Formats: sequence, C-alpha cells, structure tokens
Amino acid sequence: MIIEPLTQTKPEIAAGAPMISVVVPVHNEAPNIPPLIAAISAALGSIDHEIVYVDDGSSDHSPAVLAEIAGGLPTLVRVRHKASCGQSAAVITGVKAARGKYIATLDGDGQNDPSDIPAMLDAALTAEAAGANPVLIAGHRISRQDSEAKRWGSKIANAVRGRLLKDGTPDTGCGLKLFRRQAFLELPHFDHIHRFLPALFIRAGGRVVSVPVKHHARAHGASHYGTWDRLKVGMVDLLGVAWLQRRWKLPRIDPNP
Repeated sequence: MIIEPLTQTKPEIAAGAPMISVVVPVHNEAPNIPPLIAAISAALGSIDHEIVYVDDGSSDHSPAVLAEIAGGLPTLVRVRHKASCGQSAAVITGVKAARGKYIATLDGDGQNDPSDIPAMLDAALTAEAAGANPVLIAGHRISRQDSEAKRWGSKIANAVRGRLLKDGTPDTGCGLKLFRRQAFLELPHFDHIHRFLPALFIRAGGRVVSVPVKHHARAHGASHYGTWDRLKVGMVDLLGVAWLQRRWKLPRIDPNP
C-alpha cells in the first residue's frame, strides 16, 4: 500500500490489525532497504506484523526499490513525503499510517538490529503486566559502531539531557524503540520529538525501560540526519521539552467520583 500524502489519522486500531508495526523512516537509503526489510521479516516471522516505510522525500532510487519489494511483500506499507520534512516527521507519519497495537521504530540505515524487537516486545508486556502504562522500551547501544566523534557527542548530549530532563535513559538517541501506538499519538508532537520520547513518556505518567541492543556499522551511504543538524537544534529542543515538563501536572483520577 502507498499513501501520498497522508491526510488523516486512524483513531482506533481495526479488528484483525497486526500485533506490531515496524516504522522505518528513510531518506536516500536505497541500498540499505532490501537487507533491512529482509531482516525485519525474518526477525518477526512468528509475530503478526507489518512494516511501514516512510520515504522522507528521497531523491535516489528509494521509491522504486520500495515499490518493487512491495509487489511481493503484502506486509509492507509505503508512505512518501513529497519533500523532506525530517526524521521526526517521518516517524509521526509512520505511526499514524500504522495499524499495529505496538510500534517499533528503526533507523533506515541498517545499524539497528530487528532481531532485538521480540525481546523488547516481551519487555513491554512484562512492564505493562506490572502496572506501568504507558511504557517506552528504549534500546541501549552497548557497543556502538560509529566514529569516536559521534560516540563522544552522544555521551555529552545524553549527560546534559539526562541532567536537565531527568529521564533516566542512557541512550535516548538510539532509533530502536517500542511503545503502544495510542500512547505515542497522545504525546505532544514537534520536530525532533524522537530524541525526547523518554522524557515525554515520563511526563505522561509512564515508565521507561532501557534494554541492551545490538548495533552494526553502516554498510552503505552516509547519515542523512546528521550530527551537525542535531547540534544546531539540540539546546533549543532541550529547553522546550524542559518547559513542557514544568507546564504540566498529571491528573490523578478519583476512582469514586
């Protein structure tokens, strides 16, 4: 299925919808698309799922590659932005287009490993059974396969973010996350939201569980949502989320009104 442009949100999950939707934002990642889709399909073969690719205005062969794969893979949903709007916009579009009860997000460069998703889903179910709702399962890249500069930049950013927002999450930049679709739709949406999901879930009265995940070196191409872009907007976004935290009091519902 292809949706261009996406114009409305599904307010409820339809009967017969998959257990989980894997949302993958991409921008000019044509060579990385086939192996990642194959890896997702293999990892979730025993779980009812769909794969939602959001092409964020790619100028390479990404649309053609996705169209060719979709012809033989009914679980693949294609959504395309006519112009690039950024990674967070692509994630939001993908979640709105998804039908699954749960959402797993993956970076489109193949560095996240889809084989971690089943364990993350189990972690979510366990946390919810213990009474934590909404819950965010956040991947923690123990052995990052990135440049030293990128790793140090992330360490500093995570330290500053954690100190100011108190989100208790060691790796908020990991693209591999899992949550209920409805919980995400109830959050405030803004550009770069994907880097602040732990703080936003806590703000909503939820819990964040970090789990160790694998991380691979990029096989093809270069990052299209780069370090410089993150640095330019990081402090403004950080202050904005801190403002959101201060401007909200979580209502406590009286069970006996």
